[in-house]
Amino acid sequence: MVNRIPAKRVLRLRAQGLSGRAIATSQGVARKSVAAVLEAADRLGVGWDDVAEREDAEVYALLFPGRGEHVSVFVQPDWAEVHKQLARVGVTLKLLHGEYTDKVAAGGGVAMSYDRFCRGYEHHVAITGVDSRVGHKAGRTVEVDWSGPTMELIDPATGEVSTVYLFVACLPFSRYAFVEPALDMRQATWLRAHVAMFEFFGGSVPRIVCDNLKTGVISHPRDGEIVLNDAYRELATHYSAAVLPGRVRAPKDKASVENTVGHIATVVIGALRDRTFTSLDDLRAAIRERLEAYNAAPFQKRPGSRSSVFITEEQPLLRPLPAVAFEVSTWVRRRRVGRDGHVTWARNHYSVPWTHVGEHVDLKLTASTLEVWSADQRLASHQLLPATAVNQYSTRQADMPPGGGWQPWDQDRLLAWARRVGAATTAVIERIFASVPVAEQAINPALAVLRLSHRYSAARLETAARMGLEAGIDSPRYGHLQPLLAVGRDKTGGSPGGEASIEDPGAGFVRGASYYAGDQQ
Repeated sequence: MVNRIPAKRVLRLRAQGLSGRAIATSQGVARKSVAAVLEAADRLGVGWDDVAEREDAEVYALLFPGRGEHVSVFVQPDWAEVHKQLARVGVTLKLLHGEYTDKVAAGGGVAMSYDRFCRGYEHHVAITGVDSRVGHKAGRTVEVDWSGPTMELIDPATGEVSTVYLFVACLPFSRYAFVEPALDMRQATWLRAHVAMFEFFGGSVPRIVCDNLKTGVISHPRDGEIVLNDAYRELATHYSAAVLPGRVRAPKDKASVENTVGHIATVVIGALRDRTFTSLDDLRAAIRERLEAYNAAPFQKRPGSRSSVFITEEQPLLRPLPAVAFEVSTWVRRRRVGRDGHVTWARNHYSVPWTHVGEHVDLKLTASTLEVWSADQRLASHQLLPATAVNQYSTRQADMPPGGGWQPWDQDRLLAWARRVGAATTAVIERIFASVPVAEQAINPALAVLRLSHRYSAARLETAARMGLEAGIDSPRYGHLQPLLAVGRDKTGGSPGGEASIEDPGAGFVRGASYYAGDQQ
């Protein structure tokens, strides 16, 4: 902008009796400029009384109409539309300038250069008082953090005071904020707060900017790849987002949420300081009321409010939420797949594709499901069996080998195996099942006895079972029969004297007195 002659001041000083030379000297203005003002005023018959209530720019335009005005030869873009389009993901000033150039060329006008286009947008931002959208895009980023200041809950029965931590999130484009109270800052709480945040916004964004806390980031080296927490990475994948931690000790990387945390300390914590809360639900409801008022408050330096900008400009650009909300999960590492094609968890068994028998797999557990993973491949998914279930099988036929050769172990199958061994073994298995209140509790003890036939042969197991029954043991088990087979007692049919002596003190097989006395007794 050109420097203008202070025409109004020159007329005021002349009205006070100063000469043209004195005015030029006192104001540091050229004598020719002062003379030009006085000549124009005399020609138009304008005095101090005529301009005393007018602005300086109006007085100058009155005396020198048209001087200093610049008429651009370039076609002017619709700067309001440029500002609106810049809010969309992937839209840049370079792209908009290219579209503007094509449009002007089609109309036969003169298009401004990219440099002038950028300066024009900066000028539009300055005179309208809006924030430049070159840095933040609508529906692209959310910044999250824990608030330093905390709140309290009081137990009405004991008077015990519990600390309440505040999870704070902010969309940098609209500055729309979200706050969630929590009783701890553990990983599961951190993840549940994110789920509540996305539900509150009604959509997700492609970028999550967080601090380098251990519940989200395992390591953030100066050089090298950032290592994220597995559960946090899974949450981001579920919502089609990427976690982009800010640099270590660089709070400006998430300046929006840092600023919001400061506001929350006043708007929420300070405003509710005199209220007593006895439950997290009551506190959450009070926070939401204060948060609604905070988001609805008008901006000081731009039109609208956080809520109005979010609803009209940003919310339509959010990504749709998944059909099912993310479930917080825990991992159990290196569980071996058994020979029957099942992996065991909480005393129950879940099928895995038979090609992975003998391998080690990882289990992902949620409140309702169990997933089996090998490296980055999910092998199977099951509904968790009830906590009261014991030795139950959750089997998918697709996991079993072709031909349907595998069957779950039950009483009928075990008795059929025992009959193939012999009558004594059958009697032992029947007594094992009769000794327990629930048939499933006898499956493992019965299997332990029957599998002795793999090591010692079916004939030797039958002999040992007969010896156990003849010794008067109510329910012979592995602990009774395995020692007989290990020392070869089944081959002689009993003790060196020809008697089958088995004592059952309740702690397995014990050698009798004749074993230690030898031929002396």
